[in-house]
Amino acid sequence: MAAVSRTFGPLHFEDLEPKRFEDLVRQLVYDFRPWRRLEATGRSGSDDGFDARGYEPVGALPELDDDDDESAVTGADDRLWLVQCKRERIITPKKLARYLDDIKLAEGERLHGIVFTAACDFSKTAHDRFREKCKALGVQEWHLWGKAELEDKLMRPENDGLLFAYFGVSLTIRRRSQRTELRARLAVKRKANRILADKEYYNLLIRSPDATTYPDDDAEPDSKLRPKWVVRQYRGMRYAGLLFCLRRYFAFVSDNGLEWDAAMAFNCAELSRHDDFWAQASHRPHHDALQDIWDAFPEKNRAWYEISGLIRYDDILDVDEIGDEYVKEPHIYASFHPVYGPFAGNLHEITTIEAYAARSLNPHSSNVTRIKVFPEELRMLSGQEKAPTDSTATS
Repeated sequence: MAAVSRTFGPLHFEDLEPKRFEDLVRQLVYDFRPWRRLEATGRSGSDDGFDARGYEPVGALPELDDDDDESAVTGADDRLWLVQCKRERIITPKKLARYLDDIKLAEGERLHGIVFTAACDFSKTAHDRFREKCKALGVQEWHLWGKAELEDKLMRPENDGLLFAYFGVSLTIRRRSQRTELRARLAVKRKANRILADKEYYNLLIRSPDATTYPDDDAEPDSKLRPKWVVRQYRGMRYAGLLFCLRRYFAFVSDNGLEWDAAMAFNCAELSRHDDFWAQASHRPHHDALQDIWDAFPEKNRAWYEISGLIRYDDILDVDEIGDEYVKEPHIYASFHPVYGPFAGNLHEITTIEAYAARSLNPHSSNVTRIKVFPEELRMLSGQEKAPTDSTATS
């Protein structure tokens, strides 16, 4: 099952209309310096290379009376800044230098700083050429903001409103949503730990909230429709969710722990009607024969091959600790997939029964080999699980 991504892709500045891109840059520049004035000259259509022009006071910005017109106040020593915006996918170093050559200043004006922005990334050569050109023009401060720099600025908390206004993404809302999801997940985990702490190896009911026909199983015996509830043996909590035993087979593990076999024709985890009210009448023709074969192995070679299913905390809606007359143990309410049921994935593990030195291995690991120990007709897989590839080695 594919995981859902929690990230978002690169911001497409090039998809903004040119004037909207200018508006975005100008709003990012508002807090760049304590401007006395910041003019949006690019919207007039004849900007002399200025999309925005800012005047930075040399000293502290003076207090204005209510009657003062701030736009008309300009100090003689104010520093003139040029803000230029280019919504282009590629700007070569040569083209960047040409843009700087196109800047026109009025008589008596002296350019102190430049903020050149574009919707593309700049190469090291472009940065070097930009720095050299600004020095040659007598500019004291220069800043080249490409796509990466603009994204960095928009990711800052103070610019979250701009990020949402121009691109429909809000990190504040996203963090708030993540906090809510985390709290819900931890609440489920704590409740499960409290209710199920002493329920390991108990048979619990896993039930969908959509199981409107519960407890009546209306599906025909040969129908492909699966009821939206199952009874499985609980195997404990894991970091990602709750683990339940789905299949259990008699198994063999060699002395070196790198060879194994299992009698997969018989599922020892299949529950009887005593443990599962909805279980079909089961026939156990191979159990006694397998038990005899298994008991004949040395204890260090006897093992169980278990396939367990994981129910993620995110998929658990609630835990009912009371149960009912059909299953008196706790009920787990969880989302059901049409094919996989409540389980998000399977865990395959073979573990020996040794009391103090039990060994475990993953049958799908590349460094282990399946050999032939059990009779061939009992090694074949029953059910729908995929069997590990057999080795041609023999015992």
